[in-house]
Amino acid sequence: MEVQPFHDTNGLLREVPLPDLLLVRQRFPRPRIDDVSREVISALEQAAVAGQIQPGQRIAIAVGSRGVAEIATIVRTLVAALRGYGADPFIIPAMGSHGGATAEGQHEVLHSLGVTETYVGAPIVSSLEVDVLGTLPNGLPVHIDRTANRADGIIVVNRIKPHTDFTAPIESGLSKMVAIGLGKHTGALTIHSWGYSGLMEHLPEVAKFTINHARILFGLATVENAYDEVAEIVVVPPEGIGNEQEQLLLERARAMMPRLPWDQLDVLVVDQIGKNISGAGMDPNIMGRLRNGQKESAAHITNITVHDITDESHGNAIGIGNAEFTTSRVLSKIDFQSLYINVLTAGVIAMESGKIPLVVPTDREAVAAAIRSSGKPDYSQVSLARIENTLRLEYLLANRVALEQMRAESDVEVIGSPLPFPLQPDGSLIAFSNEIMPFHA
Repeated sequence: MEVQPFHDTNGLLREVPLPDLLLVRQRFPRPRIDDVSREVISALEQAAVAGQIQPGQRIAIAVGSRGVAEIATIVRTLVAALRGYGADPFIIPAMGSHGGATAEGQHEVLHSLGVTETYVGAPIVSSLEVDVLGTLPNGLPVHIDRTANRADGIIVVNRIKPHTDFTAPIESGLSKMVAIGLGKHTGALTIHSWGYSGLMEHLPEVAKFTINHARILFGLATVENAYDEVAEIVVVPPEGIGNEQEQLLLERARAMMPRLPWDQLDVLVVDQIGKNISGAGMDPNIMGRLRNGQKESAAHITNITVHDITDESHGNAIGIGNAEFTTSRVLSKIDFQSLYINVLTAGVIAMESGKIPLVVPTDREAVAAAIRSSGKPDYSQVSLARIENTLRLEYLLANRVALEQMRAESDVEVIGSPLPFPLQPDGSLIAFSNEIMPFHA
């Protein structure tokens, strides 16, 4: 039986007016690296990496599925440097269950991120085969990509940032890449099967065990600012992964995270979700909606609407369950096999994320449904905002009610005058970029 969208035969949604919106610009601190390639080389030189490499060594570079800023440039520069040291580098996907938990799918994910053999100058070796390095004292087995384990050295490349599902000293970054990314689908299943304790307590221990039993040379870590730009690039030695150095980088990343300028909001219109935006599709650090509670930095939002899935997600709509409303078009883009594999692998932390929200035919009807069911009988008093996605929060669209309810300390600028809610005649949203471009002409 196919999911049938709601049909507004009684006019419940047609009668709901959509508010005029104003363009708002948020400003955040913006430390950034202008020349990413040069900074990668500088980080390698400062860490004396050349002295760790012997001519002819095969070096595996672990690259994940997240939308890490400048990832293709970073990997390309690292490959060139390793070749300059006399090594023979190759790329392995390190992404647990992503790409539909298939070798071909994970290879395609890297390509969609710009990490292609031609561009980075190294082959991609994608396989889900793993070795077992041993077990933790509690019996948890530790897995590692077999191809990487047979290389002469392994380098993990990842962004360090707050995790989407829990708060701990070590969250998303190098430890996760070592434990879950290098562990492939088998390792991801194993750690996630322990629920929150697997992620919060066991994940760093798995990473440390791997470092002690495999040829991890170092981690190449990035920290990003609120504008999705590289702010810092650091070579982290094996002993720093899962320990104080990674913790300090996490704290710097947390301090630079963007936020919505509201503590509470009735309706949030989200243009797109995607695995390249957040592992959770849309970042709970921004949106809330955590199964185990609310992120302190997140706004409390009554209704969320989702209107697209990024092409880079390849149909994996993880996070769609954290919305109240979506459209028939979004539903048609979902690869349910990829979504379900991700949810079942992640386990308890993702069970809400894979559910299907109420489906309506058009974008206009999704927004109208969110307004109607927001608990405000006077629709003129509903606070509403629209964002492109949770990575891009510099520019927002908001109605007058929402503007009046912004946090006092928010650094925001209202640009221009109110404009009608941006819709095509067929009820579809006008692209977010088209709402901003007139102000950059």
